[in-house]
Amino acid sequence: MFFQTLDILGTIAFAISGVLVAMHKRMDAFGVLIIAFVTAVGGGTLRDVLIGIAPVSWMRNMTFVYVILGSAIFAVVFRNQLKHLRKSLFLFDTLGIGLYTVVGIETALVAGLHPIICIALGTMTACFGGVIRDILCNEIPVIFRKEIYATACILGGATYFLLRVFLKDENYLFIIAGLVVIVVRLVAVRFKVSLPSIYREEK
Repeated sequence: MFFQTLDILGTIAFAISGVLVAMHKRMDAFGVLIIAFVTAVGGGTLRDVLIGIAPVSWMRNMTFVYVILGSAIFAVVFRNQLKHLRKSLFLFDTLGIGLYTVVGIETALVAGLHPIICIALGTMTACFGGVIRDILCNEIPVIFRKEIYATACILGGATYFLLRVFLKDENYLFIIAGLVVIVVRLVAVRFKVSLPSIYREEK
């Protein structure tokens, strides 16, 4: 129940972020729904395919489909309250990557995978829905920019496995790991911390 709750919260956050991007691009109702859907389940679908889970998780539990539909309708109805699109998008995207990193790690642990693979799958779960969203909306995906994004997920995953030596309650471990992802992302944006660019202008 704990992890299903986290999964549902992450689904809500990412579905709303997808709606915000789609509305910013002035898509029709069908386009908004599709972008909400792929943003919410894209990363988890790729994770399940790589692990060999079939059918993928959202196909086995209609709750996620209903949650995405409800979140999309909510975001459209209250679009005026979410008028500061960039701030709203950042908030829901940040919550989404924090929650989905934890869900991805937990799924990989259940599959008995190595910690490094668990962190990679947690990062993939958190980031690739946004990658698909941005590509479909003709944007450069956030993960490929200088912003701290996937790095925050990796740090959150590493925190989980480091603290696992000292804490035995996995629920607390996952909460801490998710908070690390969210806090790192918030601090990085607030203080304009970014990864160095390897690009140099030619003279």
